[in-house]
Amino acid sequence: MPAMNAPTTEASVAGAWMRRLHLDWIVPVLLRPGKALAEITSQPKGVWLTPLLVLCLTGLIAVLVGGPLRQQAALSGQAELPPDFQWYTPEQQAQFLQAQSASSGTAFVYVFPALQAVLRVWIGWLVVAALLHLALTLVGARVTMLSAMNLVAWAGLPFGVRDLVRTAYTLFGHRLIQAPGLSGLIGSGTEGAALFASELLALIDLYLIWHIALLVIGVRSQADPGRGRAWGSVALTQAAALLLQVLPAYLGGRLAGLTIARPFFF
Repeated sequence: MPAMNAPTTEASVAGAWMRRLHLDWIVPVLLRPGKALAEITSQPKGVWLTPLLVLCLTGLIAVLVGGPLRQQAALSGQAELPPDFQWYTPEQQAQFLQAQSASSGTAFVYVFPALQAVLRVWIGWLVVAALLHLALTLVGARVTMLSAMNLVAWAGLPFGVRDLVRTAYTLFGHRLIQAPGLSGLIGSGTEGAALFASELLALIDLYLIWHIALLVIGVRSQADPGRGRAWGSVALTQAAALLLQVLPAYLGGRLAGLTIARPFFF
């Protein structure tokens, strides 16, 4: 008798998961967002799981497709030696060259980019939802944190579309995207304002604008604070989110460009 009940139990669990996923909302959010986002923001429970899983999946697909090209680029690239490499001991030189060659390994090509893609989805969702909730509270809109989490998750679906477009470009073009977003409008600056502008423009594209538009539509469909306040709250949220993304990359680029002057001892 327990053996006969096992398939029924598994089927019920699978059915519960399918009912929780809300896959039927994906297309309406992208093509007819007004009604879909109004329904989503009115939910009394969390319905954010589906879009986050979709974004994780599209991000992992992009990592998987671009992996061979990243590995090929790492293998064919010449290692950039530090200025004082000739003063290293033979053991230190061997360790440095080994570390350089490790960048073409599975961990650097697939595992770390996959973890980064997943963490970017979940951490970015929580940060943007918290910022949006704070901004709307400051302008007097009565919005719960739960509704902000639902809205930000579903409004992030354009980034999944971006992942699929980039994956198709990599798959059929057999090349990696060198200048994402609007970063191609300026030279590849390596320091100062040029580096900051390059990192910022790399995050700005049509899919970000699409995401912002969905956020505004969702805010106005839930607790309309007025057109100006809705756009202002979303713009403030996105400005803070972009700054939080740009600063680590900017600081990392500045630190990577530092050279250590080794004094001479006579």
